[in-house]
Amino acid sequence: MRSKWTRRSILSGAVAAGTTLIVRPTLAAEYRFSQYHNQAASGPLHKNLTAMWQAIAAETNGRVETTVYPENNKLPGGDPDALKMLIAGEIQFFTLMGGIIGTVVPVAEAQQLPFAFKQASEAHKAIDGPLGRYIGEEMAAKGMYLFPVAGFDNGMREVASITRPVTTPEDFAGMKIRVPPGQMMLDTFAAFGAQPVTTSANHIYDALKTGKVDAQENPLAIVEGFKLYELVKYVSLTNHMWSGFNAMAHPATWKALPDDIKSTIERNVTKYVRQQRQDQAALNAGLREDFARRGLVFNEVDQAAFRARLPAVYAIWKEKLGSKCWSLVEAEVGKLG
Repeated sequence: MRSKWTRRSILSGAVAAGTTLIVRPTLAAEYRFSQYHNQAASGPLHKNLTAMWQAIAAETNGRVETTVYPENNKLPGGDPDALKMLIAGEIQFFTLMGGIIGTVVPVAEAQQLPFAFKQASEAHKAIDGPLGRYIGEEMAAKGMYLFPVAGFDNGMREVASITRPVTTPEDFAGMKIRVPPGQMMLDTFAAFGAQPVTTSANHIYDALKTGKVDAQENPLAIVEGFKLYELVKYVSLTNHMWSGFNAMAHPATWKALPDDIKSTIERNVTKYVRQQRQDQAALNAGLREDFARRGLVFNEVDQAAFRARLPAVYAIWKEKLGSKCWSLVEAEVGKLG
């Protein structure tokens, strides 16, 4: 089965603006795919997705040809629109945060329960295990195929602000903070007293510059990739959530592929997810010193005061996620709430 494909995507040797053409195959490609993601072309996710599809093209002797589109090919509607395109089969591969998948599959929001995972490696273990498999089963019912090892890394999320540092929940009072789509994000920051505002990732810079928001929360690599360091002054190391990018395929496209092609893709997804995790961790670790040299001011926080604001949020989400999902999370991280 040959996937739906636009003329722009099959131009031999041509590169459209904002895209990377993966390979010029030695044989005519049998399968031509689109891979969307929401990160900058300079970041570890784009680089590893590019390398992954290059490897797949080589191993299939050019039978598979894939174009990787950073920043979701500048879709005006960002991630939500790209997710709809994946479900409709208009694109074949996509990576996306659990919180945004949660707008369609609520249990996917379990990946970013506030203060659940102490570090990225804990989240990786959970989503590579029973919790991830359960989320994948629920996603399959809603038109998304989740790879067995699917969690590309974004990292632990920190608060970067323009006007003041965040040291206690009271510092959030009245602060307009950009968050990605997803009800758990909204509930969490509302509990801290902030005013959460949603935008797509590639609109964060403009939201900060125009005063639409006073702050944003993301791993340090996002502050670098989208040049937010030009606007923010304070970075508060809250480590309030882990986030990553789930590797997904359009189910009908995936099921129709020959077994040898599926095996090659799946093996390389696993390989490059693990490689990207290492690359992302190294990038996030090195950026604190780099940003401090550029004049950004860092501060640690005592998480206990923030956790004290969350019992009602945990109670709501225990009910929304269901007892099975909640127990799978707690099996990894211990009791919440």
